Amino acid sequence: MLFTQTKLQGSYIVEPEKLEDGRGFFARTWCQQEFSTLGLDANLVQCSISFNNKRGTLRGMHLQIPPCAETKLVRCTQGGIYDVIIDLRSHSSTYMQWTAVHLTAKNRKALYIPKGFAHGFQTLADNTEVFYQMSDFYRPDFARGFRWNDPNFKIQWPEPVTIISVRDREYEDFEPSWL
Repeated sequence: MLFTQTKLQGSYIVEPEKLEDGRGFFARTWCQQEFSTLGLDANLVQCSISFNNKRGTLRGMHLQIPPCAETKLVRCTQGGIYDVIIDLRSHSSTYMQWTAVHLTAKNRKALYIPKGFAHGFQTLADNTEVFYQMSDFYRPDFARGFRWNDPNFKIQWPEPVTIISVRDREYEDFEPSWL
C-alpha cells in the first residue's frame, strides 16, 4: 500500500499497490501491520456501508466524541465522492482546517481519518456506495454533527446539494465545547 499524508496532520490517502498481470491485478487494501508500522490506529472493529441513490447527496459533517472517538478508513466502492475531513483536535497544527479527496471506485483510493476529525461527503454519481472501517463501535450518545455549510470552515462543495437528511440540514454550527 502507498500512504500519502494529506495537508492535515495525521490523515492519509491510502492507495493499493497493484500487482498486475494478464488477468488484471491483485492489491491489498488493509494490513494491520503496515498501518501500525506508520503509527496509525490499526484497531478497526466495525465496518459499514453507505449507499446513495442520487448524485449531489450530502452526508455530514459527523464525528464521535471521546471516549468513543473513532478513526475511520473510508473507500468508495461504487461511483464517486468528494470526501471532506476537518481537523478538530485543539492541539494539532492543522486545527480547524479542512481538506477534500476524490474517492472513486475507479481510483480505489481510501482516506485514513484519525480520531478527532469530522467527516462528510458529497456523491459525484448516482448509485454511489461508500465502505467504512471504524476503530470504535457506533454510539449514538457520543455522535455529534454540525452544518455542512458552517461559515467557520467555508467548505467548497463541488455541486449543488440535491439530497440531505433533515438531521444534517438542521445541525447547528460547530461548537468547540462539544469536544
